[in-house]
Amino acid sequence: MKILLLGSGGREHALAWKLAQSPHCSSLFIAPGNAGTSGCGVNINLSPLDFEAVGAYCIAENIGMVVVGPEEPLVRGIVDFFTVNPALRSIPVIGPSASGARLEGSKSFSKQFMDRHQIPTAAYREFNSSSYTEGIAYLHEHSLPIVLKADGLAAGKGVLICQSHVEAVAEFELMLQGNKFGEAGNTVVVEEFLSGIELSVFVLTDGRHYLTLPEAKDYKRVGEGDKGPNTGGMGAVSPVPFADTVFMDKITQRIIIPTINGLSAEEIDYRGFVFIGVIKVGEDPYVIEYNCRMGDPETEVVIPRLKNDLVELFTAVAEQRLNERTIQTDDRTACTIVAVSGGYPGSYEKGLPITGLDQPLTEDSLIFHAGTRAEKDAVLTNGGRVLCVTSFAETVYEAVDKSRDVLEKIDYEGIYYRRDIGFEFL
Repeated sequence: MKILLLGSGGREHALAWKLAQSPHCSSLFIAPGNAGTSGCGVNINLSPLDFEAVGAYCIAENIGMVVVGPEEPLVRGIVDFFTVNPALRSIPVIGPSASGARLEGSKSFSKQFMDRHQIPTAAYREFNSSSYTEGIAYLHEHSLPIVLKADGLAAGKGVLICQSHVEAVAEFELMLQGNKFGEAGNTVVVEEFLSGIELSVFVLTDGRHYLTLPEAKDYKRVGEGDKGPNTGGMGAVSPVPFADTVFMDKITQRIIIPTINGLSAEEIDYRGFVFIGVIKVGEDPYVIEYNCRMGDPETEVVIPRLKNDLVELFTAVAEQRLNERTIQTDDRTACTIVAVSGGYPGSYEKGLPITGLDQPLTEDSLIFHAGTRAEKDAVLTNGGRVLCVTSFAETVYEAVDKSRDVLEKIDYEGIYYRRDIGFEFL
């Protein structure tokens, strides 16, 4: 089977690495890919958002399956584009319809969905320009800190935690009247702040059945000790030590099953990943957010721990036979550490040569590219998050140590990475 994978980040490199191992994958194409994915298949100069071009390529190359990595093509309706096109509808696309992708694409929809299906989440209200004055009054009476969320996709920057009422009102005004996040901020969700420890839960569903993949914990702040501004993610570990059988069973019963049943009850076509951001408050799980795809950099620890043939799992999703499969997991701990460009998450340079990528690796360590591109015989930086190193070991400490050892031999101008990923478990 010829497979087309859409995306260009570390998540897509990890997926490409896994897909290429399957005997069912005769050829793998990645659009647009990065310098690392070219080692797993053939990079194609196509935008995942150019649905017409993607569809035409699938027809021309006789593609048998499309796997969608990032969220934006899903929110914009690439699955629906294939479904309504007679020439494309026979090609399975792994990902939800636009209706299902609203779990990520609309904070308002996801909160209402959780309300309808009694899924535990933070208390909230939503406001738009017509209820602006009411929203200001609500903020003045709200307990601190206050969480503000832009309803739509805002490139990962649409969630603000405000420590004072003055800050909350100012940000609320910027979102609704100052167009801070564009159309994504036309509706603002005001949430109760939940205090606890977070983890990421990943579910693969065919719309009727589901399988739970290994959980992970990511580290979003740029500085060690979880200080500094939020980023797309500086590293991740899996499994999560505090996510024991009792706690994961609570997540299954209170969150996963009601979510899958809710999608089915509302006749939402959903065949792909559900990422559930969970926070542990006391001994109870609450949903922080849904995503309609795998997380990044969590994919870089979850997928390497997965022993299953990924193509076989995706085929079962497309044919709604996921109940015939079980997840097989590597029991070892996986840790990934992300190397970023100097200045990230602010402004940074691109096009800097990377050395050390050709170092010999043990079978316990993997390098996944994210923001890279190949130019002649060189690999250059091409984004804020440049690459990550994933390592296996029996403990978090040993896995972190192995990834650091590999990163110490990789260099480019301004390279930075956290040395304390998994610090609370070390």
